[in-house]
Amino acid sequence: MWAGRVLHAALSGGPRGRRAQSALAQLRGILEEELEGIRGAGTWKSERVITSRQGPRIHVDGVSGGILNFCANNYLGLSSHPEVIQAGLQALEEFGAGLSSVRFICGTQSIHKDLEAKIAQFHQREDAILYPSCFDANAGLFEALLTPEDAVLSDELNHASIIDGIRLCKAHKYRYRHLDMADLEAKLQEAQKHRLRLVATDGAFSMDGDIAPLQEICRLASRYGALVFVDECHATGFLGATGRGTDELLGVMDQVTIINSTLGKALGGASGGYTTGPGPLVSLLRQRARPYLFSNSLPPAVIGCASKALDLLMESNAIVQSMAAKTQRFRSKMEAAGFAISGAHHPICPVMLGDARLASCMADDMLKRGIFVIGFSYPVVPKGKARIRVQISAVHSEEDIDRCVEAFVEASRSHWAVTSS
Repeated sequence: MWAGRVLHAALSGGPRGRRAQSALAQLRGILEEELEGIRGAGTWKSERVITSRQGPRIHVDGVSGGILNFCANNYLGLSSHPEVIQAGLQALEEFGAGLSSVRFICGTQSIHKDLEAKIAQFHQREDAILYPSCFDANAGLFEALLTPEDAVLSDELNHASIIDGIRLCKAHKYRYRHLDMADLEAKLQEAQKHRLRLVATDGAFSMDGDIAPLQEICRLASRYGALVFVDECHATGFLGATGRGTDELLGVMDQVTIINSTLGKALGGASGGYTTGPGPLVSLLRQRARPYLFSNSLPPAVIGCASKALDLLMESNAIVQSMAAKTQRFRSKMEAAGFAISGAHHPICPVMLGDARLASCMADDMLKRGIFVIGFSYPVVPKGKARIRVQISAVHSEEDIDRCVEAFVEASRSHWAVTSS
């Protein structure tokens, strides 16, 4: 009844209705001004609609013919792998569409526990805990672990989810310059007065394709009595000899305390994230991590797909080894063509352009040439550092990679001709 009275008042010409309409009109004005500012800055992000499965070749709404996809996090090409899909269908049939519950009430099935054990085994850790996403894993970790007596030291270019997770905790916060070990050491010296010190870093930085110097980070952590946390979303499955991540790549698996990562990229590409590390930490997270306690369990189909993806990865590292050669092929050919590529040795290959409009327009031009890439600009990356982020997948062929390079050369010539005329 009260809802009907409020609606009637809003629709009527009474004082309350006029105030409500005035507030809504004010809101619309503020929002439209904000949106126009985004458009005017050339940083508007449009969503292209894919009408096919994820893969190296896709179909895009409004674009005729097949498109080569070079912007997915589908590093191992497992998003549409037949065995992964079949495992998802089998889990759906056996365990249902979902749990309609959080984990601690009636939302834990045997497949959830099996996958957590498999993740811990894969990373050579004691235990693991699943979340709806790695964003949630990062949101849950710092608040549950750290108190006002503790300190967290974070790379300035860490992912937004790490930044937001750290904001939620009450620990003292230190931010060190990107990959600057001298600055990290100075911050560690300053943080000696705190109970726990946790160094937090991405393993591989998703916008720049560079890799954290974990050997040096771990050395400093050991010297100053700190713990090390690494977000491995853009490393799990394909960095390191067997795809364990940057800690395997750099030989420090036994020195990194906590790993957060995702099931939504190399490991099937559906959704889900996790924390893996010491058993008591995982037990504490099950008791205190708010995204875990107040979010529905991951659906069985997602669990089935991710579990099969891990099985395929642990059975053979052939797919991991193919990534390095394909990444090097793209990077070397692009640099030979005169493009500046950020990072090194990572399948994230940011083509640095600087100007936001140029990045957006060139990405649109690339689509017309049959290549799906996306321009990134502020606030996703710093102002003046707009780029097109190219991502290499194990299922790209050498011909696919060569065609992508050719399209970049053609598009750059086209835009150079326009700006020069």
